Amino acid sequence: MSAYGHEMDREYSAQSILAGEGSETGSRYNSGAGIYMSSIAATVFISGLVTIGISVLSLLVALTVMLNSCQSRSSGVLEMYRNTDNYDYCRNFALHSELNSLNTEFFPAICKDINIRYVKDGQYKRDLNITVAIAEDFFSSIRPKNNGQDVVLMDADDFFTSETMYAKQLMYRKNKDGLHGTNEEANYFRLVFALKLYLKLQFGQWHLILLSRKPEKMRNNTVEYLKSVGCHGWSSLIMRMDSETQIDNEEYLSRERKRVEREGFRIKGVISSQMDALRGPCLGDRIFKLPYPIFRSSSKSGD
Repeated sequence: MSAYGHEMDREYSAQSILAGEGSETGSRYNSGAGIYMSSIAATVFISGLVTIGISVLSLLVALTVMLNSCQSRSSGVLEMYRNTDNYDYCRNFALHSELNSLNTEFFPAICKDINIRYVKDGQYKRDLNITVAIAEDFFSSIRPKNNGQDVVLMDADDFFTSETMYAKQLMYRKNKDGLHGTNEEANYFRLVFALKLYLKLQFGQWHLILLSRKPEKMRNNTVEYLKSVGCHGWSSLIMRMDSETQIDNEEYLSRERKRVEREGFRIKGVISSQMDALRGPCLGDRIFKLPYPIFRSSSKSGD
């Protein structure tokens, strides 16, 4: 081959090599600093950056939620301690009020709010249930003698609401729409648990004597009301004479208990939500104080 032919072959080979290099660099990225990256590697790299960004963002969100949760929990614990202190104070003040027959005007203002929570949050209902269970256990552990002289005294006024004598309307409203007033709810629960205990004692063949602060002139309405709520079959219903309405409740109830014992009955227990029925002589073997809402008014005579 001539020298000219060899020279042409070399030029053709060089062009082929250059053409091959040019086609390869067409699928690479030049960073300008001499670093080359294929399209697949670039995609993987960018995806990794996005994943890391999302992970960091998620971590920041999680930390923010945790910090807010801890702050809310700390606030809740602090508020719980505050509420517990207020609740304990009002409960003790309520006991002081009952022992001294104080009216609502002596109650601190904060106790009014505590009283609403006491009823609305269900604690009053739980306290009633516990007290009734204790009384049921006691009377289930003993038996009345066959001569009918063993009796249990119950406060008839615990079956009443303070606003009305028509308990069926109260029960209907409870079942239909619910009771929205704190006093209404408290009266309803007290009625339900007092009646539950009454029926339990009656089933245990205890002779029941009901004492009411109401005057004798209201006997017919009182009897009708008690029967309407399922309270019937009592041995006696004691009501004060119309001329005795000005007598102090505690004095009146003490006198009636004395009279019961003078007639030969043995008082095995006295049950009431009010302190005036649980003080004085002739209280029998055991007394049971049904819970009452923290904030309430007290009266010196019958309704």
